[in-house]
Amino acid sequence: MTRVALSRLPGDRVSVVEPGDVRELAVADLAAYVADREPDGPRWVWDDSARWYPPLLEAGVRLGRCHDLRLGHHLLRRAPAVDQSLLDGEESTLWDRLGPSVPSDPALFVVEDPAEHLRADLEDARQLAAVEASPESTRLELLLAAESAGALAAVEMTHAGLPWRVDVHEELLVERLGARPPRGARPAKLEALALQVREALDAPGLNPDSRPELLAALRRVGLDATDTRARSLRALDHPAIEPLLAYKHLSHLFSNNGWEWIDQWVRGGRFRPSYQPAGSTTGRWSSNGGGALSIPVQVRPAAIADDGWTLVVADVAQLEPRVLAGMSGDRALASAARGADLYQGMVDAGAVAQRADAKVGLLGAMYGATTGESGRMVAGLTRRYPAAFGLVEDAARAGERGQVVRTLLGRGSPDIGDAFDHDPDDPPPDTDVLARRRRAYGRFTRNFVVQGTGAEWALCWIADLRHRLWRLGGDGPLTSRPHLVFFLHDEVVVHAPVALAAAVAEEVGEAAAVAGRLLFRDVAVDFPLNVAVVQSYAEAGKPGAVAEA
Repeated sequence: MTRVALSRLPGDRVSVVEPGDVRELAVADLAAYVADREPDGPRWVWDDSARWYPPLLEAGVRLGRCHDLRLGHHLLRRAPAVDQSLLDGEESTLWDRLGPSVPSDPALFVVEDPAEHLRADLEDARQLAAVEASPESTRLELLLAAESAGALAAVEMTHAGLPWRVDVHEELLVERLGARPPRGARPAKLEALALQVREALDAPGLNPDSRPELLAALRRVGLDATDTRARSLRALDHPAIEPLLAYKHLSHLFSNNGWEWIDQWVRGGRFRPSYQPAGSTTGRWSSNGGGALSIPVQVRPAAIADDGWTLVVADVAQLEPRVLAGMSGDRALASAARGADLYQGMVDAGAVAQRADAKVGLLGAMYGATTGESGRMVAGLTRRYPAAFGLVEDAARAGERGQVVRTLLGRGSPDIGDAFDHDPDDPPPDTDVLARRRRAYGRFTRNFVVQGTGAEWALCWIADLRHRLWRLGGDGPLTSRPHLVFFLHDEVVVHAPVALAAAVAEEVGEAAAVAGRLLFRDVAVDFPLNVAVVQSYAEAGKPGAVAEA
């Protein structure tokens, strides 16, 4: 496959480097050039998909493959199976510092900073050499390809946007909060609750959004309040608690998904958040804005498919336990995972007496619960599933020794020094503090190996799915075909013409199966999906909307 490296040059120019050809283009000519070359199926190589791909999509150019050098560089810098010296060279320290593009950045070219004109061809050669020299080259190649495909999908989802009815959203806000208030003021219903809280606490000047003021007011009336979290407040007995909990619930809606959120993140009838692939250390995505990874239940009724279209919502059941079965090669646990409910499969296999025991034991093993009921269940299940439970236990012990661990495809964990903030001017921590840090790091590494591999499975899922959706839709642009509009760790939402909904549901399931085979070649692990074909995202979890795939 031909690799075409694109680099930004001063003066609104682009350097194009491929085997046997080096040329310069004006930025204005780039989209036409890419559109002309794309049918040949090259892999486009650039510093950051979030910088290069949006203007291409705006010009109607959809890409099949890329290599995102920024994501690749940071991944390889932390990969235990990579010789780090092979990544060193001209401009490498600038690549070390290169951060993700964010929505406020100009589309392609910015200030005359050396980091804005990095040579993609040089860095690409270093990354290819580092991967080729690694004993884990095959796995790293798959991970880099999936990571870059995820970067393309992220840009496409922002470009297409999740269908969003502003009128429905505003009706929900008015119903719950009252009319839109002037900037800086509270809606009427929220202010009424604030007044009830002040009266109940005899604190006329109280700002219930201020944690110190609220704690002081609660203590003045004799309540032993240590924090203002809803769970803690529910344990207190006082007339102020009920209106206070109602206030906090509505205040969260107003602050996080109120009118200002609509103004900022909904454009052209679409919610267009900013995703950040590999935004967490495990490789899971995060968000640069808009709360992309958290659409509250209260506002989901506003996510409504266009006329003649539908939303296909799919999520995988019990992703991380299934990933643990596959990556550990534990065939007994993989056998229990065959079917819709892994936990019930463990019961049917005679490993535990009831489903709740299976869940408590598996989650305890993955998250480090070693005492109480969870600890007892872990001990028993370790004998039944030694490979799976041994894998997370080995990861925990490695973390306690201060060692890094890796995912199935080779993403490395941050080392123990990076996991804890420490000012170099401070004295070194004492023995007890170091011991606590090592135990905490062990709990982190225990889960890192599973959560990170789960993120790899999900990347392979959406990488394959985006190609399948593209092939379903004829010859029109991205948004005229079935297309991804939302992704959350183990869930996807596809906007699709009604006539293609059944085909999309089938392709979603096929892509999940392909992801499982790519990662766990020697162990057959089922990844059953809950698939719902709905008009509104809010309907996805309702009875009758979901059918297993």
